[in-house]
Amino acid sequence: MQAFPKLYRGFAHCFVSIFRQEGLRGFYKGASPAIVTNIIENSVLFLSYGRCQDVIRFVSRMEKDAELSGVQKAAAGSLASIFSATAICPTELVKCRLQAMHEMEATGKIEGGQRSTVWTVTRTVMKKNGPLGFFQGLTSTMMRDTPGYFFFFGGYELSRSKFAQLMGTDKDNIGILPLMFSGGFAGACLWLVVYPVDCVKTRIQVLSLAGKQAGFLKTLIGTIRTEGPAALYSGLSATMIRTFPANGALFLAYELSRKFMMDAAGA
Repeated sequence: MQAFPKLYRGFAHCFVSIFRQEGLRGFYKGASPAIVTNIIENSVLFLSYGRCQDVIRFVSRMEKDAELSGVQKAAAGSLASIFSATAICPTELVKCRLQAMHEMEATGKIEGGQRSTVWTVTRTVMKKNGPLGFFQGLTSTMMRDTPGYFFFFGGYELSRSKFAQLMGTDKDNIGILPLMFSGGFAGACLWLVVYPVDCVKTRIQVLSLAGKQAGFLKTLIGTIRTEGPAALYSGLSATMIRTFPANGALFLAYELSRKFMMDAAGA
């Protein structure tokens, strides 16, 4: 929907069209690189997040184990996203191209009848552009993630703080449901702020399959001129439906894992 908004009238139409044309298998195109992307992104992001909190403490001249404010944690998350964005760009490119292969053929941007697997997409990128071809859209990915993760971690800390105030406890003891809601709220904050940037990033990564694609600014301006600003929000409803349960589960796993490891280390 992001790369070809004119092909679909909305989320429901897109859902039905994919099912009719490709069956259930169509919903899982790009699933393997998407899973790899999520594993890499969250591993690198949360590892870097802890290290970036130390950087924020150093810059702010705070004690080593001092508690950071919500804004400081948001800044640490924003800094950490630079590393995760670099790590996920290759697999994100493969995922986006696999998911949009049918639309690329339907609009005549590439020849029809091509096999679309992780291997064929990877081989095509290597053949046409070499190893650096996997980093098409890296600038856009960083432009999305740097502000996005500021609001992601900031929204999470804000929500936890509000629950703690309402429940008369500290943020670490608000319970599972408020914790999961805070994670979902964090995801919603991220996507509401950066979705247009993600749309441009996806277009760059997908449309570059048909040849050299313009950079971020030209793609953004071209999209607005030819399709209007609303095109930058195509697919937002599907993203919001996905983000609440996904990020709720993500932060639940993160907090439980962190607590388990701290208890095991006697911290």
